[in-house]
Amino acid sequence: MVKKAFIFDLDGVIVDTAKFHFIAWQRLAASLGINFTKEENEQLKGVSRVNSLKKILEWGNKEISPEVFQQKMDQKNEEYLDLIKSLSTKDIMPGVHDFLLNLKKQEQPIALGSASKNARPILQKLGIRDLFEVIVDGTDVTKAKPDPEVFLKACQQLNYTAQESIVFEDSVAGVQAANRAGMISIGLGEENILHEADEIFTHFTDMPQDYINTLLSYKK
Repeated sequence: MVKKAFIFDLDGVIVDTAKFHFIAWQRLAASLGINFTKEENEQLKGVSRVNSLKKILEWGNKEISPEVFQQKMDQKNEEYLDLIKSLSTKDIMPGVHDFLLNLKKQEQPIALGSASKNARPILQKLGIRDLFEVIVDGTDVTKAKPDPEVFLKACQQLNYTAQESIVFEDSVAGVQAANRAGMISIGLGEENILHEADEIFTHFTDMPQDYINTLLSYKK
């Protein structure tokens, strides 16, 4: 049987945590006197915490000391962790669980490639931690998407090449990272935003029933 490395982003692909990130960033921005919009939040998808705060400061035309910068990053993470305490299996994105189980049934290797530093506890809360052979998150990389480091590490740990890897992403930066690595990029979201992806679906439930087999024969 043909095998490929299936690599998934976390936020917005596997679990609906985007709303929690938005609330936490909005509160932080407000504490600095900055108005933070949903449109700006879209631009933070797949971006590290450090670079996200830098962008917010740029949009608000604000400067803060390194000490305050660290305090604000810690504040955002604490608020986010408090918000996700309520996470459960009901927060898994539509169709994802079945898709992962079908991959397991076909003995396809599965990895997580996420900028989140909270990936492991989130997967645990969702009850799907054991479905992932490899987890590469924000604690394992130094370069943020659109740099492909997180995806390259994931496929290397699965012992597959980039050309044998398929990435599922909901952010422009994530799709660009997959493309830069030479991987197949599957966008989850709106076509007008993720138009650089090789294929785009709104949800996993929109994929054809035999889509895994299609991906196994897909050549970029």
